[in-house]
Amino acid sequence: MSERDLKRIEVLSEVRAGRRTVAAAAAVLAVSERQAYRLLARYEADGGGGLIHQARGRTSNRSKNEGIRKYAVELVRTRYADFGPTLATDMLFDKHQLRVGKETLRRWLIADGVWLSRVQRKTFHQPRLRREHLGELIQIDGSDHRWFEQRGEPCTLLVFIDDATSKLMQLRFVPSESTDSYFAALHGYIEAHGCPVAFYSDKHKVFRVNKPHAKGGQGMTQFGSALAEFNIEILCANSTYTSTAVSTTVYEAGAALVILTFA
Repeated sequence: MSERDLKRIEVLSEVRAGRRTVAAAAAVLAVSERQAYRLLARYEADGGGGLIHQARGRTSNRSKNEGIRKYAVELVRTRYADFGPTLATDMLFDKHQLRVGKETLRRWLIADGVWLSRVQRKTFHQPRLRREHLGELIQIDGSDHRWFEQRGEPCTLLVFIDDATSKLMQLRFVPSESTDSYFAALHGYIEAHGCPVAFYSDKHKVFRVNKPHAKGGQGMTQFGSALAEFNIEILCANSTYTSTAVSTTVYEAGAALVILTFA
């Protein structure tokens, strides 16, 4: 018996002994007074066993035969492995006359490892902790945009952002995001602030050799080689999320700079 059944026996015994009213028993058992009368009648007729739910220990009338479950999962595994549970349910009914609820099939497929739930399919990127000191890490990125609308040609904004403080360290409009443009921006940054410990960028070809079998250059771009001369490390983001966050800051900085230019 469960703890609830034992409590019901105790309370209903007090009702039969005249130490508690049916209304009081209903309040203690958290049931309606009508339900309390029904429980009392079952207790008087069959004793404590009458309070146990008749379906306890039985297989649910709605449960599927184990053979049907295995058959459905095997069909999906061998014929519809690239189908989602909803479409697989339709195919089982249309092609095999096997009627299964889509949520039931989903549970079966997840239990057998044929289908991953939405939570299981998610991938999470561990957040990168910010550096502690100014100049320790500088985020660099460029954004191509018609910044001046019809008042000028499309151009690129290069932005250097301090990782520890989010301070804008260098802003420069250039014709394009090229090696020469970054060299000019680097010169301006070093003159104003000195050499940082490292730069943090996306995987643009200015910063990283993206061809695995490229000849020469010792696997470094011109910009990377120049940074090495100054003992500055270049780090490339591994996640789209990181580079997107930097690009968002670049766009906001560019919009503010254009407003100041034409104020």
